[in-house]
Amino acid sequence: ERVEQSVQRIPSGAALDADSVRLLRSLCDHAAHDLARHFTFEELELFPRMIEAGEGDLAELLGEEHAAIRAVVSELSPLVAAANPGTPDAEGSARSRRLALELVERLLAHIDKEELSLVPLLDDLLDDDADRALALGYASS
Repeated sequence: ERVEQSVQRIPSGAALDADSVRLLRSLCDHAAHDLARHFTFEELELFPRMIEAGEGDLAELLGEEHAAIRAVVSELSPLVAAANPGTPDAEGSARSRRLALELVERLLAHIDKEELSLVPLLDDLLDDDADRALALGYASS
């Protein structure tokens, strides 16, 4: 919501302000580290279990969403890194805004899908020992 509000309040054609650049840089940093770690964990630990349990279609869909989100982040990150707050760059600002809004939309849709489909499925896929081992492994990585 903060990203959406930040980029939507800047008039079309105007440069990104310092607060928006800072927020977008933070988002890109989070995506490059925490989100990448989360996606890798799901792809290596959860998706194979899902496929084995006959939920390969869901694993494939979530994997495709991971790839789409990574692609948006890889396009947005260099723009944001090069952004000079307040410096006129209508094309760069417009592209950054569009990509930031796309990233937010994709992330929110992906989170909803995980909460509605993946999380309930984990109750069936993981016994207490497996759940504990995965949680400890994730926490220590």
